[in-house]
Amino acid sequence: MFTGRNGALFAGLLFLVAAAFLVALASGSADVSIAETLSALRGDAAPQVQSLVIELRWPRALTAFAVGGLLAVAGVLMQVLLRNPLAEPYILGSSGGAAVAALLAIMLGMGSAVVDLAAFGGAMAATLLVFSIAHGTGSWTPARLLLTGVVLAAGFSAATTLLLALSPDQNLRGMLFWLMGDLSFAFEPARCLWLLGVLVVVGTLGARHLNVLSRGELQAAIVGLPVRTFRYLIFAAAALATALSVTTVGVIGFIGLVVPHLVRLVAGSDHRLVLPASALAGGALLVVADTMARTILAPRQLPVGALTAAIGVPLFLILMSKVRQDRYR
Repeated sequence: MFTGRNGALFAGLLFLVAAAFLVALASGSADVSIAETLSALRGDAAPQVQSLVIELRWPRALTAFAVGGLLAVAGVLMQVLLRNPLAEPYILGSSGGAAVAALLAIMLGMGSAVVDLAAFGGAMAATLLVFSIAHGTGSWTPARLLLTGVVLAAGFSAATTLLLALSPDQNLRGMLFWLMGDLSFAFEPARCLWLLGVLVVVGTLGARHLNVLSRGELQAAIVGLPVRTFRYLIFAAAALATALSVTTVGVIGFIGLVVPHLVRLVAGSDHRLVLPASALAGGALLVVADTMARTILAPRQLPVGALTAAIGVPLFLILMSKVRQDRYR
């Protein structure tokens, strides 16, 4: 499994993750040398450097890695669930539901804990709403689920715009940053890291089932896979990963769409490779994007969601162009 080209892929991804972390810990409004950063990681740096690297930048980088990994894994699962390479974590309106609930909490002057709880509840409620509407009185199909998600996402977007228009001026900047992704207060990575680890391990162990289901439900049923139950499990895992990501750092797009595409171009379609590789690549991408958000206009911080979009849009257009050229050769 991890020999030859695949081994080189994971070695390269691990190197990329390590490099992204090192740059993230050394960069910011107050730059720290690589040597000082390594000393801080060993615990023998000057007190101010130790505090800056370990207490401030290290938790933020870990959170960025965990959220990026969760979004990439959720993207892989959504693409299997809907059998659509353009599916991504926010396609079912979960981010829209989280945004509406969180903005309502912010407008009411609630604290950060209540805002996080509201965002999580809104994301899960929106996902369940999409599923229940798409299911109707019969079984849902990927196309029906996708269409329902797109329509409700548009409705949530309109509600978000209305809330922004009605919100007090003193809340507007924080609300906009939350909507565009913000890791300024992301210092508790434990929940996201645990969920990412569980999803990668369980998903890799069940990769054979993902491979079968991605080829079609009929083929999956022929080989004895409990299709309905397995779809529910994939749906719940992707929704939980998206909801926790949105709760932690706000709305960040394109990672779940672009990263699985890039990984499949290199590793193929075997989910034993695609799932863990996507987790590493997605985590590294968000760490890099967050580092850029902190350093480009330091000491000002840019919304990281805007940078992931700036990176993701041209990458996606390049990928689509490549797919089109390969198809017509």
